[in-house]
Amino acid sequence: MKKKNQQNKPALTLTLSLLVMLFAQLATAQNITGMKDKKPEERALFQTSLMKNKLSLDSVQLTKVQAINLKYALKNDPIIKGNGSKFSKFKQIKALQKEKDGELKKIFTAEQYKQYQAFEAEIKEKMKAKMGQQ
Repeated sequence: MKKKNQQNKPALTLTLSLLVMLFAQLATAQNITGMKDKKPEERALFQTSLMKNKLSLDSVQLTKVQAINLKYALKNDPIIKGNGSKFSKFKQIKALQKEKDGELKKIFTAEQYKQYQAFEAEIKEKMKAKMGQQ
């Protein structure tokens, strides 16, 4: 009896691992889809909230960052919702992101900007991994 339980253990572990990965992937897909369907104002608020927490922004920085995030969320909205190819959308959003980064760099301290770049790199890696899975 003990041997049978030991044989089932790897199968059970594998099954549980696959279920965890499936639920994690579904949750991620829902979050990304959810943000795509949000209004630009909601996306900007979400981004600002993340930046406030990750970068410990002061009240002056927070006001400026919120304005920048809204500006670029409004610029990105027609691209996100447009009918262009994924590659075309990517190029357009990447160009806008470069502009946005330049504006944010003027507001952040050197340390905050380093943290911001690290956070952006982390997000890019997650997106690359997600794109590789599809």
